[in-house]
Amino acid sequence: MKLARFGEVGSEKPGIVDDNGRLRDLSAYVDDISSTWLSDERLSLIRSIDVNSLPLVGSDMRLATPVANVRRIICIGLNYRDHAAETGLPIPAEPIVFLKTCHPSGPNDDVVLPRDSSKTDWEVELAVVIGKGGTYVNQQNALSYVAGYCLFNDVSEREYQLERGGQWAKGKNFPGFAPMGPWLVTRDEVKDPSALRLWLDVNGKRYQNGTTANLIFGVPELVSYVSEFFALEPGDVIATGTPAGVGLGQKPDPVFLKAGDTVELGIDGFGTQTQRVVAWSDETSFRLAKK
Repeated sequence: MKLARFGEVGSEKPGIVDDNGRLRDLSAYVDDISSTWLSDERLSLIRSIDVNSLPLVGSDMRLATPVANVRRIICIGLNYRDHAAETGLPIPAEPIVFLKTCHPSGPNDDVVLPRDSSKTDWEVELAVVIGKGGTYVNQQNALSYVAGYCLFNDVSEREYQLERGGQWAKGKNFPGFAPMGPWLVTRDEVKDPSALRLWLDVNGKRYQNGTTANLIFGVPELVSYVSEFFALEPGDVIATGTPAGVGLGQKPDPVFLKAGDTVELGIDGFGTQTQRVVAWSDETSFRLAKK
């Protein structure tokens, strides 16, 4: 299944994608795609619904993040061999873990540059959505804790992340720095999360063109590893890292986002995102506050 949410900020409804790729309104059966609907049992109930009987949603409707009220985004740094190489850093011996605490935004919502930002960057990623809670998860059973997967853009301000002292959190958590979706692709549709192609373009130029086959730590290992340090709960998101091609790694000079740019990204079978990059202003400040 491919589940989604649609509607303006604060008025989102749940949806499901039919076999023809059309979005349908699921709200007569499901209150929202939230943590309570991510268990295998609840997802099975949704599968039993006659999707073709549901109302169609207009193609001009805003798409929201496909999971409501995400409690936390647990990110993995330097988790692709080619990305570690472009940064000049060694392959990590253990996963590098940090948190994004900004709320996920819709897949096509604007990315607002922080005031005076000069080094805002992109990172296409596979995100894992947890459906069942637990600690000390056995790696062999780890995928049973996964409800599904999403496309994710780990937007990052590199000056704040690397040049302002302290941890990476300063560069990772500006409002709108976590576009997610368009869909939650349930686990049964993803036979092998280590065989997915992911890509990202800026203004029509391809910068990232990778595969999850290059993950240093795969999805089962990450779910198990993270559960040593966090009590995983339904609705938690693990962003698994980005392949080579980020703006910071461009040669001979880094390339960063500026107002007016368009970012497009995708994972095969997971849909695509398109974000317009806009400058900070009083108007954008108001929009971010509403989210």
